[in-house]
Amino acid sequence: MSNYIVIYITTSSISEAKKIGRTLVKDKLVACSNIISPIHSIYSWQGKICNDKEALMMLKAKKKLFKQIVKRVEELHSYDVPEIIAMPIIEGSSKYISWINEETK
Repeated sequence: MSNYIVIYITTSSISEAKKIGRTLVKDKLVACSNIISPIHSIYSWQGKICNDKEALMMLKAKKKLFKQIVKRVEELHSYDVPEIIAMPIIEGSSKYISWINEETK
């Protein structure tokens, strides 16, 4: 099961998240992109505490595609340092995992 991951990416807006998600699905890098908006993010950036509304993407993919996903997101994303983190899928229904496998490279 550890060959599959969930990736979290924050974006500046829902429209940016939709653009990135659509591109990654079209490119067969991810099987699915869920978007949650708005989220409220409090973080430190360049010495300041920021409090912003963002959108959160949750993507499902094969672990072996992670580096390609990062490269593509960095090309599309508006942030200098976008949050792109992955966690392993430790359990999942066989039908859902098969679907991820079929929908990605």
